[in-house]
This record gives sequence, structure tokens and C-alpha cells, in this order.
Amino acid sequence: MSSLLSLIYAKIADVRNTLYEKGFFKSFDLGARTISVGNITTGGTGKTPLVILVSQILAARGKRVCILTRGYGRKNPKNRIVVSNGKKILSDARTGGDEPVEMAKKLLGKAIVVADANRVAAAKWAKAEFGVTTFILDDGFQHRRANRDLDIVCIDATNPFGGGKMLPSGRLREPLANLGRANIIVITRSDLASNIDEIKSQIAEYAPACPIFTTSTKLSGMTLLDKFLAVPEDESELAQSSFAHQTLANAKAFAFCALGSPESFFRQLRKDNFEVAGTHAFTDHHFYRQKDIKIVVQKAKDSGAEYLLTTAKDAVKLAGVKMELPCFVVEATLVIDDADGFAALL
Repeated sequence: MSSLLSLIYAKIADVRNTLYEKGFFKSFDLGARTISVGNITTGGTGKTPLVILVSQILAARGKRVCILTRGYGRKNPKNRIVVSNGKKILSDARTGGDEPVEMAKKLLGKAIVVADANRVAAAKWAKAEFGVTTFILDDGFQHRRANRDLDIVCIDATNPFGGGKMLPSGRLREPLANLGRANIIVITRSDLASNIDEIKSQIAEYAPACPIFTTSTKLSGMTLLDKFLAVPEDESELAQSSFAHQTLANAKAFAFCALGSPESFFRQLRKDNFEVAGTHAFTDHHFYRQKDIKIVVQKAKDSGAEYLLTTAKDAVKLAGVKMELPCFVVEATLVIDDADGFAALL
């Protein structure tokens, strides 16, 4: 049955794309240069760090950047929420979404973040309100209603093609042949895989002329949860409160997260020489309650761990939650193989 549903899903995706390409479904110009960062599979592909990197590059050129996102998992998803006006964070994770708030925190002074299911309407409003010169569509590869000047597609090196099957049998959102629409393909988490050349060869079958870049994740610091949450929301008062990894070198950690690809986070920690005594994964975009943390802390104690590790995406949902063990937020930086070449294409 699932194979039949996958065939139906693939057919629907292809028909929908054809209707857009032939003009039966209308696409709308957003009134400013528009860059989409998306993927062809479900689950975490490392897209959010790439959205942040693209925003930083464009902001450094003096562009007025606005990220348009749906804000998955947020309360009242049809409402338009200004997560950040570029100077202050104006929403919490429950209202604006965990990833939008994470992006807003890392891009204060560099980008506006707006969560709205109707990104065409949101773009028109944001351009008039903020004088936006560049839009970034977060998770926009399948959002054909908005025209884009550049399509960037992320492929996770640890699970590049979602099993090669369409939903619901696999993780593909549309057939791999549609990678031909991409202008840039970025293979993420390349440091966690050994078959990058093979992945590139497979990509080239569908997008032979498309430039391919690879990225890896580099640990840049650790911040105590309370200090992370207390970072001033005004970009003029930003402060760094990171701790060196070495200060915890002899202690055992317990890692938890609610990501689309939790194993990638756990593998990265071990690669970066953390002594991880145990892990616990919640479903993607999970909002934490005190009872969830009670489970995490008990598992950590049972494993002999002395402190907790989590991600920035998770940390924005932990305000008001009490921790019986020290909890650190792992800060990471995206490293791209040909940074100048990538930036030149934006």
C-alpha cells in the first residue's frame, strides 16, 4: 500500500510542477531578489545553518535581508508573525517557531525574520514595511508560488536521497529528477560521511551543470543555557558567553534534542571528542515540558553523565524549564569548502 501511495505522491508532485512550469498555476515576483534554500527530502538536512550563512554573506554586502519562513510547529501557523525586525526579537518559539527564533537570535542586526504561511503576501508587506532588498525563502524548493532568482538545495550526506523512495515509503518530497531545477546544490554534513564522490556522481545524473558545494560543522563554543537565553535581544548589546570545550574534557555528557536528524547531532558531538554517555531524541519541533526534562535528567543520571548538551534550536524552547544538571547549548559554525565560490553565486 505504501508503495502505491508513493507512486501517487510522485505523480501529484510532477503534475503540480508541470502546471507551474506551463503557467496554469501562477507564480508571483516578490519585488526584490529572492533566494530559496530548501531540500528534496523531509527531515533535517542542515538547511537552517545554510540560511543563516547566506543571510550573513548578503548582510555584509549591505543588503536589507528578510527571511520568509512558515515556522513549522508554531502556535496559530496561519498568523503572520514578525519574529525579528532586524534589531529586536519580537516573538518566542511557541508563537514564531523554533527555527525562526534560532535564526533571529543569530542574525540580529543582519536580517528580518517573518513567519507566514503566505510568503507572497508576507513579502509584499515586508518590502513596504522594511525596505527589503533581498528575500530568503526558508524551505522554499517546493514553494513554487513565489518566484526565485536562485534555488539552493541541501542534500544531507548522511542520508542523501531519503532511501530513494517518495513519501510515505521514503523521505523524498519529489522525484530526484527535479534536482534539475536547482541552481546550487550543497551537500551538508560532509564530514560525517565517506562517500561524497559517490553522492556527487548521483547528483550529476539529474543536475549535470549544477555547481556542488560541501559543508561541514565546526564546534565554535558552548554556552550555559541560562546565559544563552539571557543574551540581550537588542543587537547593540549582543554578548558572547561561550565556554571552552576543554573545561569539560573529563566529564561525561548526556545529549538531547528535537531535530529532524538527531543522530547527526549525536555523531557530531562524538566526532568532536565529547564523552557522550547517553542520548535522547524527541520528535522534530517538539516543545518541551518539565516532565520531558525530568525524563532527560533521570536518563543522564543513570548513565553517569554530569552535564547536558543540546542545540540552539532546542534551547529557545527551554525558557522557564528547571534543570537539575548543568545544561550547555552547543554553538556550531557552518564551514563551506569553497566559500568564495559559493558567495560569488549569491
